Amino acid sequence: MPVVRYDGRTEAFMGARGYGRGLDGVWRDAAGRSFAQALSGRPSPSAWVRTWGCQMNEADSEALRGQLQGLGYAEAADETGADLFLLNTCAVRGSAAEHALGEVGRLKQVKTERPEVVLGVCGCLTQMSETVEYLRRHAPHVDLIFGTHNLHDLPALLHRAHVEEAQTVDVWDQAPETVEHLPLRRAAGVRAWVNIIYGCDKYCTYCIVPTTRGRERSRRPGDILAEVEALAAQGYREITLLGQNVNSYGHDLGTYDFADLLRDLAAVPGIRWIRYTTSHPRDFTPRMVEMIAATPKVCEHFHLPVQSGSDRVLRWMNRGYTRASYLQLVAEVRRLLPHATVTTDLIVGFPRETEADFRETLALVEEVGYDNAFTFQYSPRAGTPAARWEDPVPPEVKKERLDRLNALQYALSRRRNEALVGQTLEVLVEGESRKDPGVFTARSRGNRLVLVPGAPGAEWRFAHARITSAQTWTLRGVLVDIEHADASPRGSEPVAPLGA
Repeated sequence: MPVVRYDGRTEAFMGARGYGRGLDGVWRDAAGRSFAQALSGRPSPSAWVRTWGCQMNEADSEALRGQLQGLGYAEAADETGADLFLLNTCAVRGSAAEHALGEVGRLKQVKTERPEVVLGVCGCLTQMSETVEYLRRHAPHVDLIFGTHNLHDLPALLHRAHVEEAQTVDVWDQAPETVEHLPLRRAAGVRAWVNIIYGCDKYCTYCIVPTTRGRERSRRPGDILAEVEALAAQGYREITLLGQNVNSYGHDLGTYDFADLLRDLAAVPGIRWIRYTTSHPRDFTPRMVEMIAATPKVCEHFHLPVQSGSDRVLRWMNRGYTRASYLQLVAEVRRLLPHATVTTDLIVGFPRETEADFRETLALVEEVGYDNAFTFQYSPRAGTPAARWEDPVPPEVKKERLDRLNALQYALSRRRNEALVGQTLEVLVEGESRKDPGVFTARSRGNRLVLVPGAPGAEWRFAHARITSAQTWTLRGVLVDIEHADASPRGSEPVAPLGA
C-alpha cells in the first residue's frame, strides 16, 4: 500500500489557500490569523474531542487533537464554550453506540443556542451506512460526518464544513494509502500508544471491525522504529503497540513479523516497557511467545480472547482455532513464562449456544485460571453475519449464564491476586487516584492495578511495591523504593517473578 506523509498533504492544501506554518507550528494566513481563527471568526477558538471505545479510538483522538493544535485550536477542558465538537465513536458495543448517538441528540440544544458551533461525528460508527443515514435524517444539526480512513484530512474536512451549506459527509470504504507522521497530542505521562497495523481480516461472525476499520495494513518497520525512537528522545518510557490484531503484523510485508518487530523495538534505548494489544490466538505463534520470553522489555501480559470454550461455538464464530489449540498456546505461555498474566474476552449466549456449550466455557476458564476476563452477553451488531441468524437463547438465560461465569472468574481473580500478597512487584506509578487523592495508582508489568499511599514526586516513575493485601480487581501495597528521575531506563530489573 502506498505511504504518504501528512505534512506533504497538508502543505499542499494550506499553501493553495494562502496559509504557511508559523514558528509556533500553527498554520497562519498573511494577516497572522490561524486557520482556526479564520474559520471560526473567534480570537481564541477551542475544540472539544470526546472518545468512546478501544485504544485504537483513543489513538485516533490523539491524531485529531494533534491536527487541531496545528490549526490553532486550543483544547477545551470541557464542552462549555467550545467552538468545535468532535465525537469519535465506537461501533463494537451497542452501549457505546447508544451513548454516542445520545450525545449527538443532547448537543442539538447547544447548536440551537450557538449556531456558529461546528459539530462533527467520526469514528467506527460512521463507517456504517445506516448510521450515516440516521444522522442525515434525524440529526441535521450535525455539520460534519467522516470515518476512520480519512481522519488525516481534518483540515480539508473542517474547511468544507464551514463553507458548505449542507451537511458535509465524507466516509471512505477503504484507506487507499497509509499516512505517516501525523501530528499527535498525547496524554500526559510517560506511556504512549503506537499503531503498528490497521484493520482486520478475520471476519468473526459477530464483529463489525472489518467493516469499520477495513483490511489489514501493516506500517513499515522503519516508520514504527522512527516513531518509538522519537518517543524515547522525548522521555517516554512505556509504549503500547496497537492493532485490531497485532499478531497479524507483517503478513503483508514478506518475512518480517511481530516477533521481529518486538526484537527491534526492544533495542531502542530509553524505552523500559513494551506492551501490545490486541492479540488473536489464531495468529499467536510459538516464535512470538519465545521472543516475548527472551525479551525483558516486553511485559508478560498475554491478553488472549478465547470468546468461548466450545468448539461448536468457536466454529460458528469463525474464530479459526479450536479449544485444544488454544489450550496448547496457553500451555506454551505458562511453560516459558510461568508467572505471566493471562486475561481474555468471553461472550455468552451466542446464537445456538446450549447449556453444554456454556459448561465447556466454564470448564476452560477454570482450567486456564485467568487473572481477569472481560465478559459480555451476546448482542447482535447490524451488518454482521450473526445478526441475521435466529437467536434462540432467551435474554434471561444469557443473563443467568453471565452471572455464573462472572462468579467463577471473580473467585479466580481474587485467588490469583491473593497469591501475590507479600511479594514485591515492579510498577509504574501513575499518580493520584480519581477517588482518593491520598492514594496513588500504579501498574505492574502484568497490568495489575496497585494502590499505594500517596507519594508526591513519584508520578510517572518506576518503583517497587510490596503487596500487603488483595481484592478481586486491585492490589494494595507500599512503595519500597522509587527510581530517581535521572535513572537509566535499563537500570532497574524486576524484583518479583516476571509477569506479576
